[in-house]
Amino acid sequence: MDWLGSTDYGFAREVLQRGVAAVYVVAFVSTLLQFPALLGERGLQPAPRFLALAYGRRQPTLFRWRYSDRLLRVLCIGGIVVAACLVAGLPQLAPSWVPMLCFLALWAVYLSIVTTGQVFYGFGWESLLLEAGFTVAWLGSSETAVPVTIVFLSRWIVFRLEFGAGMIKMRGDRSWRDLTALYHHHETQPMPGPFSRLAHLLPKPVHRVEVLGNHFAQLVVPWFLFAPQPVASVAAAIIVLTQLWLVATGNFAWLNVLTIVLAFAAIDDRAVHAVIPAWPAHAAAGGTPIWFGVLVLAVSALLVALSWFPARNLLSRDQLMNASFNRWHLVNAYGAFGSVSQRRNEIIVEGTEDEHPGPASRWLAYEFRGKPGDPARRPRQFAPYHLRLDWMMWFLALGSPRSEWFEVFLRRLLEADRPTLRLLRADPFQGRAPRWVRARLFRYRFSTRQERRRTGLVWMREELGTIVPPRRLP
Repeated sequence: MDWLGSTDYGFAREVLQRGVAAVYVVAFVSTLLQFPALLGERGLQPAPRFLALAYGRRQPTLFRWRYSDRLLRVLCIGGIVVAACLVAGLPQLAPSWVPMLCFLALWAVYLSIVTTGQVFYGFGWESLLLEAGFTVAWLGSSETAVPVTIVFLSRWIVFRLEFGAGMIKMRGDRSWRDLTALYHHHETQPMPGPFSRLAHLLPKPVHRVEVLGNHFAQLVVPWFLFAPQPVASVAAAIIVLTQLWLVATGNFAWLNVLTIVLAFAAIDDRAVHAVIPAWPAHAAAGGTPIWFGVLVLAVSALLVALSWFPARNLLSRDQLMNASFNRWHLVNAYGAFGSVSQRRNEIIVEGTEDEHPGPASRWLAYEFRGKPGDPARRPRQFAPYHLRLDWMMWFLALGSPRSEWFEVFLRRLLEADRPTLRLLRADPFQGRAPRWVRARLFRYRFSTRQERRRTGLVWMREELGTIVPPRRLP
């Protein structure tokens, strides 16, 4: 089945396999450090309680029969080890079934986590990682040629990512159509990065050019991923450059990094050779075992069949954003920021040790790792690491603060629960339990250059009111 393989995408296979595996390392580390406190046996949304529900029992998860924090940690550590071996390229030196099984194991374990993770794992990049892991499992090893169908299916992921995001913007918010969306986005995005303020303070004409560039990169360029070379390589390079700008100006977990990795499916070895002469323009020819070729064709046919609903969704006026059409999170719909907030609200959680809180009480704020809090603190870079609690606090500030998990979170603060406190950047009580906690809502905006010089503050804020009045343990 030599016709199935190509000698033009050796570099692309290296980037796809090692890059996707590297993101799995980050995802499993994020889960290992955060899942027990958020969703563990005593978490904010306990997984055992979810799995006891009829809906939970129907999920494709290894935890269907039994969940424990210890089992979760064992699976995460195992996933980190397997993914790290793939990053090092060790399984790729063996027959094709070895990297295939490694990636399928990563996909199965992480699928078990995502389908148990409830709101804390309800992000589009979770499905993206699962789809990417399953797809690159069929790229083969160093002894085989690169399957062409998998190369193009990887490009199909990037197309849905970019074109889907572009269409959701055009359909969802007038500010994307009148080119004013980035007057606000750098300031109001979920988790700004170190350079977000600088990007926000750029002149408005530059922001309009940014939006035009975004529309070009998401609505026009993706079509050329399927063009002959070198056009496809140029299209991929444009996507990589635009994603690097997003990496520099925000914290979107591994969304941008994984998009960059997948875009390399459209870059052939001749393009790489033009930039890196040491890389050969063509890889050595390798055969495709019949059993592996049959599997690749069967999987390719499956992924094409599953593409019907996502493709129809791209053309729908009621386009869904970040949706899965099957329980396995394969061939999903993607898209983000169909609407752009023009104002930034932040929930500030505080505690006091006073016996009876009053106007003179000393309230101290809990500081989150990535979410804005202290107006003098410059945003940090965390992506591709995913701070799940911080992201959910952003969503919480957009709506009602009476979410069940937030009620449990406040209770854990009153108990000085150590796993919960480890999710935060700073505990103002240094492990002691406060007598009371409360939550206030503030309006945040980036300081101007003049305000920054005068006050030293990165953020300017004003209080909007108390959304959770002082409460204590019964």
